[in-house]
This record gives sequence, structure tokens and C-alpha cells, in this order.
Amino acid sequence: MSTIVKFFVAPDDASAALVVGTGPGRAVRSLSFGNFDSEEAVVEWECLFSGGSFEELAEAGEPRIVAGEDNGGCVVFAFSARLVDALAEAEPSRLREVAMAWARQRAEDGEAIASDVAGEIVGSLGSLVRGTEEHGHGLYCWVA
Repeated sequence: MSTIVKFFVAPDDASAALVVGTGPGRAVRSLSFGNFDSEEAVVEWECLFSGGSFEELAEAGEPRIVAGEDNGGCVVFAFSARLVDALAEAEPSRLREVAMAWARQRAEDGEAIASDVAGEIVGSLGSLVRGTEEHGHGLYCWVA
């Protein structure tokens, strides 16, 4: 489980990879959260939005690591274009629906995430990504 999770926008993978050692700075639009498995969450969110399976996304290499190592060090990974689109296009009611389903899913697996916290995370991601595609930016996550 991660202790620091920062979601941020960047113009491309190379730019996103530059933050691996320090995290996204104040010049970058970002959101900070903590104490949940962000890689697993991103896959679960995509499954909830698209109806795909966890196994299919894992086999497809999602989420895609762009910098760092997944062995306890800092990591930067990219959200799929499909998930960015789903977050950007979702109405607030759909974002809440996905957040509540995610909170229930986590509870079933023994990881309690309060529904208001889940709603804040998913809703904030929707707000963060709106407009990023028109500027050619993607959504990334830095984990420490």
C-alpha cells in the first residue's frame, strides 16, 4: 500500500517521468492522497467505467509504468486514454456511482475506504482531467 499518492497532468510520458525522484511540484496540476494501492485502484476504476476485467487490463500492461521501479521505490505510471476519457466525460452522478462501487469493492477485499473519501478521489480526478486532452496532456500517478 502506498503512503503518498499524487495524481497529476503532464504533456507526455517523458515529462511525467522527470518527477519520479521528487514528485510533481507546485507548477504541475495535481491531487494528493494517501494510504491506498493506487495502481490497483486505477485498474478497478477502469473496470468499473468500461466493464472490462482486471485480468484483461493486467495482461495489457495497465497501468503503464513510465518511470521508477515497483519494488518499494517511487513510481510514475500513466492512466490509459480510455480511463482519462471516461473520467473527463462522466457526469458527477456517474463519478459518484463509480466511487461508491469502488468503496464497496475495497470493503469486500478487507480494505476500508470511506464512501466520502472514495467520492472525493474519483470526483477530483474527473475535475483534474477535464480539458487535459484538448491540451495534449495525459493523467499520471506518482507513488512514494
